[in-house]
Amino acid sequence: MRDQTVGSFERGARLLQKMLGPREARRVRAAWRRLAPDFERYVITFLSGEIWSRPGLDRRTRSLCTISVLTALVRTNGLELNIRMALRNGATRPEIIEALLHIAPYAGFPAVWDALVLAGRVFSGARGMQNLPRPSRRATRGPR
Repeated sequence: MRDQTVGSFERGARLLQKMLGPREARRVRAAWRRLAPDFERYVITFLSGEIWSRPGLDRRTRSLCTISVLTALVRTNGLELNIRMALRNGATRPEIIEALLHIAPYAGFPAVWDALVLAGRVFSGARGMQNLPRPSRRATRGPR
């Protein structure tokens, strides 16, 4: 197995660009840098450059897994981004919806409801979550 840490930042930057497209990748990275430059570096180097770059699962499968986990954890910022990436990674709208429906008994119906609303917005091309319904108190606490 190749040494994952050599060139991880460059590998991660290339992969993020493939998953989001060049313009959107630049926009997202700039937003991360504005929040905290180290956050951008961590995401690009570790998450994209090492975790998403591992062999064994194709990007479509990784996307569906990631969407499921982010839904269960009620992490809407990451979920929106990952739904958009999933579409570019080959997941279809029906597959994304089915993955969300499948996890409803495990993650909770309120969390999946929020995710379905957000997915609908992504599918229709709306960006941003300022109009998303507020998650219920129970949903914001995540699974127990």
